[in-house]
Amino acid sequence: MKSILKTLCFLAFSFVSQTVFSQDSIVTQNLKEVVVRSGRIDLPLSENSRTLIIVGAQEIKNAAATNLVDLLQSVAGLDIRRRGAGGQQADLYIRGGSFDQTLLLIDGIKVDDPQTGHHTLNMALPIELIARIEIVKGPSARIFGQNAFTGAINIVTKKDLGAQGIARLSVGSFNQFQGAVSTQLKQENSDQILHFSRNTSQGYRYNTDFKNNNFFAKSTFNKAQQPIVLMGTFLDRSFGANGFYATPSAVDQFERTQASLVSVQTSIASEHWVVTPSVYWKRNQDLYIYIRNNPGVYRNLHLSNKVGGALMARNFNVLGTSGFGLEVAQVSIRSNNLGNRDRFQANGFVEHRFSFLEDKLDVTPGVALNYFSDFKFHAFPGIDFGYRVSNDFKTYANFGYTYRIPTYTDLFYADRTTIGNENLTPEEALSWELGVAYNRDDFTVQSAFFRRDTDNLIDYVKFDETALWEAQNFAALATSGVEINLTQKFTLFGLDQTMSMGYTFIDDAIKDTQVPFSRYAINSLKHQLTANTQLKLAKQWPLSLSYRYMERTNGTSYQVLDAALRYETPKITWSLVGNNILDAKFSETNLVPAPGANVLFSMTYQY
Repeated sequence: MKSILKTLCFLAFSFVSQTVFSQDSIVTQNLKEVVVRSGRIDLPLSENSRTLIIVGAQEIKNAAATNLVDLLQSVAGLDIRRRGAGGQQADLYIRGGSFDQTLLLIDGIKVDDPQTGHHTLNMALPIELIARIEIVKGPSARIFGQNAFTGAINIVTKKDLGAQGIARLSVGSFNQFQGAVSTQLKQENSDQILHFSRNTSQGYRYNTDFKNNNFFAKSTFNKAQQPIVLMGTFLDRSFGANGFYATPSAVDQFERTQASLVSVQTSIASEHWVVTPSVYWKRNQDLYIYIRNNPGVYRNLHLSNKVGGALMARNFNVLGTSGFGLEVAQVSIRSNNLGNRDRFQANGFVEHRFSFLEDKLDVTPGVALNYFSDFKFHAFPGIDFGYRVSNDFKTYANFGYTYRIPTYTDLFYADRTTIGNENLTPEEALSWELGVAYNRDDFTVQSAFFRRDTDNLIDYVKFDETALWEAQNFAALATSGVEINLTQKFTLFGLDQTMSMGYTFIDDAIKDTQVPFSRYAINSLKHQLTANTQLKLAKQWPLSLSYRYMERTNGTSYQVLDAALRYETPKITWSLVGNNILDAKFSETNLVPAPGANVLFSMTYQY
């Protein structure tokens, strides 16, 4: 704890120093003008009354990360628990929630999986395709429906590559080899982006090798009249899963996942209305083998499909802006372990944004109504408040009910160490947060205090070490926390520089339970500190450093430092990315040891 306090003091001093000594070096910041699409009423970032983090294209390009999973590690409030290198299998947590309580969207399309939240990051697109990442923290069921229990992340894909074609070759530690090619075809009334990449490695220890294939296509048709966007992606991953599941002694596990999404969207605008219809098909296939070279011992095969459509609308009227929406989907799973299951689900919502006191005060009440054919109706109201003290300073608060229904794994899974529970009921929570945001062109601060009171918490628990893990609604959980994010932009030697820091504190209070062992829910990041710098050593030499300190509820802690150095020319970029360069020894989940110090060297050619 002393070390984290010292680091906080040092970083705070650094930020103050930069603020004081860099007043003559104002840097234009575009974040204020970003229109955030991860709400149902599109708003500029500065007008939102929620805790929002935007990771922009330049940050993504220069980050000390080579994949989305590692990139998200640098954001305070996100807990990415990885198994293996290269983001092969990782779970996404927001503000101490579980991986089943977070929602991922791609261009506004929900890509949740009914089998398990373990598959959320199977849809992690290659970062060269991502224009920005919108991170919504706090209660979001009113906006997105089930699964947005603790927050949501929307990946916005690129509309333009910035070049006709981009090719990349990478080699590195653990015999990593990566190759990627992207191309853009521009025609008079249509655009196409095509991408293929392949990542392979022999692994950083026994049975952690992997092979990844990524396909992506995005086409925009009828640009001159009514643009229609067709997007499709397919991600195929095969990897050795030494100790990933079951017990750490299960060293011969193997898994192969296939995740795909096809969507068609358009947006129809008039003077008072914007209507956005979409249809989509999300598919996930998961093959798990307990002993890689002997599948007959134990094998699971799960295939899930979600086919749906949504109609979202915004209306601009004398009272403000109204948002409406309806989404329906047919969900199915075919599994040798979970059985054959089908579910119909629907989600409708309405909200309205009022403005008072010459637009200084905004109030947005709303309600979502959800229906699941196996869990019936649930209504979830919420409300956001915001008050603009000045052009740069805003206070906000939001309150809402949120929930999630059990996954098929929670309900029906069974193996040698784990058993599901068909009698589970949905998790429910009342969540709220109070926050402040200061946005100046060169300096931003956002801080929030949050609280979440969860009932019927679902987790895998057991009462002694020899028992099976069993899914239960085992407790009520009160989660309180505070977070702060700071960004300072300045110029040095005539070049743009950026420093940012984030800190999150979480306190979990389990109520009404005597369960001694919990698999997932009771091991939050009690203290999380992130510090990121993106510097220019010279015009063609960007340098990025990413530091994070993690201390979990169980008392374990570790520090990790990543770095990236690039040399840029008009056509070719050379880069060297080092991860865990201090060679820290730690585990993020299931006692799986993290990879040691490793590097990846890349050459990227634009034509």
